[in-house]
Amino acid sequence: MKVAIVDDDPIVCSSLGTILTATGTAEVIWTAHDGETAVAEYERHEPDVLLIDVQMPGMDGLEASSRILHAHPQARILILTTFADPDYIRRSIELHTRGYLIKQDVASVIPAVQAVMAGQVVLGAEVLQNLPLSGDAGQPVGSAGSAPVEENPRFSSLTDREREIMALVAEGCDNRQIARELFLSEGTVRNRISDILAKTNIPNRTKLAVEWLSCH
Repeated sequence: MKVAIVDDDPIVCSSLGTILTATGTAEVIWTAHDGETAVAEYERHEPDVLLIDVQMPGMDGLEASSRILHAHPQARILILTTFADPDYIRRSIELHTRGYLIKQDVASVIPAVQAVMAGQVVLGAEVLQNLPLSGDAGQPVGSAGSAPVEENPRFSSLTDREREIMALVAEGCDNRQIARELFLSEGTVRNRISDILAKTNIPNRTKLAVEWLSCH
């Protein structure tokens, strides 16, 4: 796997690169420290997965992601930042990036990169707690003062086991973590999530988590 890292702190780029290469997860083919350089480098050397920060001098990570995705709609971009800001998260989801992680959760970087490479969408637990609800004036999920809501009818046909899996998906767990927690195989978890997506007619894991959190 070939990965690129964009962060205004060279030490972060170096540290992430060391983690990814030392574990044999990926080869880091280039790094950049601002959005404009990231866009230019992506055109020259397209990575399998791009890790990018949000706040950087000049063009920020979200604008850079927007430009890259406009030219390369299938780009696998993983936002890696210190800010679980609802507006940043909303913009990231609207851009159809493949994930949003908080930097402090370094242990999640390797499984997140692997999941994104496998076509999954990854959101950290802290990010899921700050997802903005559409039509809710930007108020994040689970914030104080939010009115109780009834469960979305889409979830009415789920089995008890599927509900257990959904709760863990909404907490930001990946398939391996869910399998370990529920004593299932990863293949079973993957199949159950596919069944849930089909039953609820929700297109992907991110929107699945958003819908679940909006009514639980």
